[in-house]
Amino acid sequence: MAAIGAAQTDRFAEDRRRMVTEQIEHRGVEDPAVLAALSRVPRHLFMPEDVRAGAYADTPLPIGRGQTISQPYIVALMTSLLELKPGDKVLEIGTGSGYQAAVLAELGADVYTIEIVAPLAEQAQRTFKELGYDAIHTRTGDGYQGWPEQAPFDAIIVTAAPPRIPQPLLEQVKAGGRIVLPVGESWQDLLVLTKRSDGSFDKRTVLPVRFVPMTGEAQRRGN
Repeated sequence: MAAIGAAQTDRFAEDRRRMVTEQIEHRGVEDPAVLAALSRVPRHLFMPEDVRAGAYADTPLPIGRGQTISQPYIVALMTSLLELKPGDKVLEIGTGSGYQAAVLAELGADVYTIEIVAPLAEQAQRTFKELGYDAIHTRTGDGYQGWPEQAPFDAIIVTAAPPRIPQPLLEQVKAGGRIVLPVGESWQDLLVLTKRSDGSFDKRTVLPVRFVPMTGEAQRRGN
């Protein structure tokens, strides 16, 4: 990560350390690379100034336009479920504030991220530039169709909940790759899908979750 205002970052260093040890590691996320990535990313800089005081609490927070930044534990859990290796090509649907994409980039992933809400996408791009995350590729648009010209991906992560799994995402992940996403309406299940060599999927339900709904084509097809 590029150098940023040291005083601004260091002011939250102890909060970030406690977040990683007390909220994440103690709840069972043990991948050292994931823990290290979360220790490095300045979460508070990915949210509006009026909510930054709570940036390292284990709770989702509003980022504007009716959207939220996921609680740190969920970010850590979903990241660990991807089982990434440095150099993996990852598609994220739902850039939001950009925090999840930054965590993926800290793991050495080649990140492609799509956000349907244009002001959020624009703010995330500004934050990536300010913090030196120059290798994150961003697009404003409906993520239902994925990013076909960049497919296939080693992994796909979806940070808003579609009523049903979008078929294009199933097609754009490599054999052996994983998709981690919440699926459902008012309440959802966090799923891990692993693609077999024959194109079918192993599906595992991890836990019940509650995400903002995936808008656009996902909602139209879900009705």
